Amino acid sequence: MNEPTSLPGRPVLPIISAVTFLTFLDTPLLIPIMAAYAKKLGAGVGTGGLIIGVFSIVGALVSIYFGRLVDRFGYKRPLIVGLIGDAVGLFLYTLCRVPFHLILVRALHGISSAVAGPATMSAMADYAARTTKGKVMAFYGISIAAANLVGNGVSAVVAPRFGYSSIFLIGVALMLLAIILVLFLPGSRPKHDANHHNSLWQNPGQVKKLFLRRGLTMAYVTIFAQYFAFGGIAALLPHHVKSYGMTDFHFGMLLAIFTLLFIVIQYPSGKLSERVGRVAPTIVGLSLAIVLLVMLPLLTTFPSLAIAMALYGLGYGLFFPSISAAVADNALPGERGIATGIFYAALTGGVAIGAPLMGWAGEVLGIQRALMFVPVFMVLALVIAVTNLKRKEMV
Repeated sequence: MNEPTSLPGRPVLPIISAVTFLTFLDTPLLIPIMAAYAKKLGAGVGTGGLIIGVFSIVGALVSIYFGRLVDRFGYKRPLIVGLIGDAVGLFLYTLCRVPFHLILVRALHGISSAVAGPATMSAMADYAARTTKGKVMAFYGISIAAANLVGNGVSAVVAPRFGYSSIFLIGVALMLLAIILVLFLPGSRPKHDANHHNSLWQNPGQVKKLFLRRGLTMAYVTIFAQYFAFGGIAALLPHHVKSYGMTDFHFGMLLAIFTLLFIVIQYPSGKLSERVGRVAPTIVGLSLAIVLLVMLPLLTTFPSLAIAMALYGLGYGLFFPSISAAVADNALPGERGIATGIFYAALTGGVAIGAPLMGWAGEVLGIQRALMFVPVFMVLALVIAVTNLKRKEMV
């Protein structure tokens, strides 16, 4: 087994939460500035979307592999290696001079960051297996959301005053701090005997089997849909707000508002999912998110955009504890690494497809029209969630 246990003087949940917070800070630090930084280096809207998305493209390709690594070697060593790679990648951003440099660095950073999701979620899911899953996974969601809130806020305030390089160097320092904290986590043992796994891809059919498992399908499609939408927002919304006289600061504040409301609803939503199940909160959250995203391109003032992003954050906060707990519910201990790897492959795959696709749509259709297509996959996720609810009622 790979379950983290409490050590004297070392409560596991706060340490895992702190490590999760730090490991996920790099992305929200970069999202508010990446489109503008790409433009500064000479990239257009479409290329800027590709630059945002390439991080996730490579992350999606390797997340499942890293999930298998977590199953085989435990979460601690892969996480340390990934954090070292993150620190190096963040430093390399300061050396970019043309868009192609930025594409290469984003790809390298995406590979190292792909370890963080499966490793931290696997550690939290193992801990949750011995307690209330919905509540514990709500803490996981709060840690990620807090990273988004702090990262977006710091980026919006610091970058205009001290330049883009200051953000990259702050990220380096935070990754080094995360490495130190990981050393205080209890050692994790492999969930499988290495003799039983000659190859990390010995059973590729397991990926298909997990993806088609009913509770997991809902979780995977929903997280893909959410991050497809978020990738579209990252690529298009900065240009939308600037067309109405707003700045990078306003975009960063919109992301911060979205994340703050996501944090506020996390714990109540986690408790709710324990009472009513995983499907109902997912349906309500997706429905709210779809409505607000459809309205987004029609809004032209900061207050109206702030209200929309706040309600969108509430929608996301309603379904995230449910879908992440569904992964813990429906994956056996020996499957959690690869199950969470698929989850993060779907997450990063959403951004990988959403950001460049919506960026190019923005060039062809115009920013406002392209924004209308941002929630398209959320409709599919909603259909799957409703289908799961009906099947449950028929049982």
